[in-house]
Amino acid sequence: MLYEPLAFLIKNLVGFFLLNLLLRFYLQVARAPFGNPLAQFTVKLTNFIVLPARRLIPSAGTYDTATLLLAWLGALLMHVLLLLISPWPVNLWSPTAGIGLSMLAVLELFKLTLYLLFGAVLVHAIMSWVNPYNPLAPLLDALTRPFLAPLRRMIPLIGGIDLSPLVLILFLQMLLNFAVAPLEMQLMAFIVQAA
Repeated sequence: MLYEPLAFLIKNLVGFFLLNLLLRFYLQVARAPFGNPLAQFTVKLTNFIVLPARRLIPSAGTYDTATLLLAWLGALLMHVLLLLISPWPVNLWSPTAGIGLSMLAVLELFKLTLYLLFGAVLVHAIMSWVNPYNPLAPLLDALTRPFLAPLRRMIPLIGGIDLSPLVLILFLQMLLNFAVAPLEMQLMAFIVQAA
């Protein structure tokens, strides 16, 4: 069946681009340094669509709303494509399906944000042991500090080891498995039933 390989390609290619849009947005929110290769890659990869969109969509204070809106539109387009190639009967023109797809796109961005944070915490924790002076360290610290700082105040060091990244990773996994995944399935069922 062609659905599964096509869905795999769509999810991974669009998901990679959405992750870069979200990373660009969160790097600006965290005021992370843009001088390292990862930030430069993200900016260069997304400039072709972000720069024209910024001319049409103004920023909301310090938030780059154009980048966030593009990420949402990309998530919406991804789910529309997945439903169009799916074997399930779907009426994308019904208002119910439109509402469901809009909510599914928001949930997709939330899920990708959790994956982004998960990866940043994991890489930052490993790098803090292996190479704490890596040029990527300030960027990862800017992204993870707002989430790890409250945990560090509650969880004492044990033998000089900071367990707060482990606690945050466990929390993110629980959130992804027991909140996001079931909600995603419910929204998909809601959209398919709207047909």
